[in-house]
Amino acid sequence: MSARISKARAWLVDIPVETVRTDAMQAFLKQETVFVEVTTDDGATGLGYSYTIGTGGTSVLALLNDYLLPELLGQDADRVEAVWRRLYDATRATAVGAITSLALAAVDTALWDRKSRVISLPLHVVAGGAKTQVPVYDTEIGWLHLPIEDLAAGAEKVVAAGAKGVKIKIGKPSPEEDAERLRAVRAAIGPHRDLMVDANQAFTLVEALRRTAALEEVGALWFEEPLPADDVAGHERLARHTSVAIAVGESMYSIGHFAEYLARGAAGIVQVDVARIGGITPWLKVAHAAEAHNVQVCPHFLMELHVSLSAAIPNGRYVEYIPQLRGVTTSELTIVDGMATAPTSPGLGIDWDFDALDRNTVG
Repeated sequence: MSARISKARAWLVDIPVETVRTDAMQAFLKQETVFVEVTTDDGATGLGYSYTIGTGGTSVLALLNDYLLPELLGQDADRVEAVWRRLYDATRATAVGAITSLALAAVDTALWDRKSRVISLPLHVVAGGAKTQVPVYDTEIGWLHLPIEDLAAGAEKVVAAGAKGVKIKIGKPSPEEDAERLRAVRAAIGPHRDLMVDANQAFTLVEALRRTAALEEVGALWFEEPLPADDVAGHERLARHTSVAIAVGESMYSIGHFAEYLARGAAGIVQVDVARIGGITPWLKVAHAAEAHNVQVCPHFLMELHVSLSAAIPNGRYVEYIPQLRGVTTSELTIVDGMATAPTSPGLGIDWDFDALDRNTVG
């Protein structure tokens, strides 16, 4: 017996950043978080969400309210793939694009939340159930504005607490300054922990090639977003000229974009973001495509949701530690000895503080 969607609503919550976060291109202003709640005629509900880091949240909300949510009514909530495809097809004029993908993600995560709750299983089991734990690496200690002493001290501290790796932002005007910062962090964490490097699309191919020697010197695990995300050819050439894996994904919004990177050998690490790819439904397709190419998945941000998805697949390598939901949740990600455990409660596994959400609602 099908369960038809009888009600759908969306609203916008602004979540302040927990600390100053900067990279080579921008600062994290706030987390504009778009929520979608769906209710079916059997009384079941699902709550999903999506986000931006400071701009565009009201645009995502408008697309949902004006177009996507009316399209949801009457659809069979159990047929998640069919619903996703119908909404995607209804937005051909604006797809592929960030606003559409973010809106689709809010709906799709709500449907997966409902599905998991109805069958009383946690998301990581419903989505695949490959494992129950995933290693954690820390980005919160590696922002670009931090002085070198703070970088080294922060890296030493989180590794001592169990983190399996740390990620450092680069993009200083001088390549040597970036190199000094990386060497200091490597000395702080020792030779047996992973060191990741993130440029946030700041470089040209020529400049990225100049910087690879420093990355190889410190044994970097990956070089993240060295070039603009639409420069597939540049990433392909860079990947051929360095032993450091090229990591991409946080600024990619379609399955086809990932397919092109994988087919051309331009990505050694896939960092697919569930919000930016359009939801759990396409996220899993990207993850399985990466598996087919023998490439590991280390999703971008959203650790509270990505821990379950990374545990669902066999090639989930890492979860990125950037806490951002502590102000609007009643529990935190469980991490022991650098390993994050996927939640065991049915649904997405996020315990929302609804009073806090109400206080921060803006639209």
